[in-house]
Amino acid sequence: MIDLKAKPFYLSDEEIAWVRDTIAAMTIEEKIAQLFLPVAFGGGPDALDEIIKKGVGGMMYRPSAGDLQGSVRKMQSMAKIPLFIAANLEAGGIGAAASGTDFGKPLQAAACNDPATMGYRLGKVSCAEGGACGINYSFAPIVDIDMNWRNPITNLRTFGSDPDTVLTMGLSYMKAAKEEGLIVSPKHFPGDGVDECDQHLITTVNSLSPEDWMATYGKIYKGMIEAGAETIMVGQIAQPAWTKKLNPEATEAEMYMPCTLNPTLINGLIRGELGFNGMLITDATPMLGFTTAMERRKAVPYAIASGMDMFLFNKSLDEDLGYMMDGYKSGVISEQRLEDALTRILGTKAAMGLHKKAAEGRLVPAAEKLEYLRCEEHVAWAKDCADRSATLVKDTQHLLPITPEKYHRIALTCGEAAKGGFMDDSGPSLSETIKKALEAEGFEVINMESLGFGDMPSKVSDIKDQYDLAMFVFNYPSASNNTSIRIEWKGGMMGATPWFSAEIPTMAISFANPYHMLDLRMIKTMVNAYTLNEYTVPAVISKITGKSAFKGVSPVNPFCDRPYLETI
Repeated sequence: MIDLKAKPFYLSDEEIAWVRDTIAAMTIEEKIAQLFLPVAFGGGPDALDEIIKKGVGGMMYRPSAGDLQGSVRKMQSMAKIPLFIAANLEAGGIGAAASGTDFGKPLQAAACNDPATMGYRLGKVSCAEGGACGINYSFAPIVDIDMNWRNPITNLRTFGSDPDTVLTMGLSYMKAAKEEGLIVSPKHFPGDGVDECDQHLITTVNSLSPEDWMATYGKIYKGMIEAGAETIMVGQIAQPAWTKKLNPEATEAEMYMPCTLNPTLINGLIRGELGFNGMLITDATPMLGFTTAMERRKAVPYAIASGMDMFLFNKSLDEDLGYMMDGYKSGVISEQRLEDALTRILGTKAAMGLHKKAAEGRLVPAAEKLEYLRCEEHVAWAKDCADRSATLVKDTQHLLPITPEKYHRIALTCGEAAKGGFMDDSGPSLSETIKKALEAEGFEVINMESLGFGDMPSKVSDIKDQYDLAMFVFNYPSASNNTSIRIEWKGGMMGATPWFSAEIPTMAISFANPYHMLDLRMIKTMVNAYTLNEYTVPAVISKITGKSAFKGVSPVNPFCDRPYLETI
């Protein structure tokens, strides 16, 4: 029996009665639909209407344009039971609305070396602005540990490689979220960042021993649970060692099953060892880490039967609803398991007071709340984060600071992620942004990428005659379907490469991936800024020109565990 008076629910008798009475009054179709939290990016009002009419338990909606708050207001007014309205509030209000504050990636916040303050500010900006839009459920904080520099998806989306820092920042984020009335979902259990794969593309593996896991990821999740995390997002991630420890008879296939489909980990580790009483939600089920683990007609109901309470996103909502109903009718999902899942879903909604807010017309804030988006305080915090996070990784040639008097002519080469695609976050045009910022300081900037093949300098004498300094700037952020975030020179050996790094002073700046030193051993001056936005660019320019000091401390080892990269 689920204790709705205990952590994290703390429900009164009246609230418990609402949960029980609401479930008792639901049809089986309504019960099955309540298990789902689908997603829609764009789409007209009619498309949203059809989804809400199905009776889903929540929604993640990110309009390509228009009024998010108005859309949320309409969705909530249509719902028989108040909806979870979710967003990836990982890096600021921008996670809810394009007009929100881009506070910066989690790794940038961690580089400020002030975990409690910056974790809180990240949570406050994200959740105050998300809440103003009608969001009540933050799919954050990300409490993965960036243990493996080769991992293509954790990286900037983590608070770094130190478990204590991750926990402090996660707790501070959650404190701010609670102040704003949002629930959180620490993710991605049992922990990403150990292997070099991406769960969007394959089931990833957390290969730590049970002892090492408890000292790292277990410590973090235990801390978040004890502090009152309402939900946990479970990833398409296997944890074979714990599976085997809890079930010595487990087959190899069971050991490498994603946690979302692993009842041993759900019931034995999350519920058992960690004592979590709250709601469990899957990570996105269109991920290949989920879809390739089992036939979908079996996997959809088996996720709930295994102990998950809510099912996130769909390939086809109608088809998944049918699969879930079939699983219930065939006995894959027992009556008790369905009852428990609904109790935790509605218990969480009751703990949020959603039913009371609905009765009082307060589910969505007044339009005036939108003034929180990019408000003066949030922008000031984002600027401060940019200033405190920029990190001088290396300057063994003692190049900095640079001035127009000493290095007037800069040969600029920029590498940038391609625009478009799922989870793309490649930001503004890099070349023009940096060129304009340097020219404002009095430098003459020649964009090497704009030169034709015949105009590209090929002689050492030409390089020395034409340029005083070479600057390479990169923006290759973490994104799914991008399994390697490495430097690849356009045009190969004949393109704009640092072939002349021994001839003229050469430096590099990364506004994303912090591990580029692996491919830039020839460059003696390296700066990491972690996020490309309107605040980090001027902060970095200020520091490389000597107008302000570098303050950032790298939350990861930027030398990829190769000590020689630090000194040569």
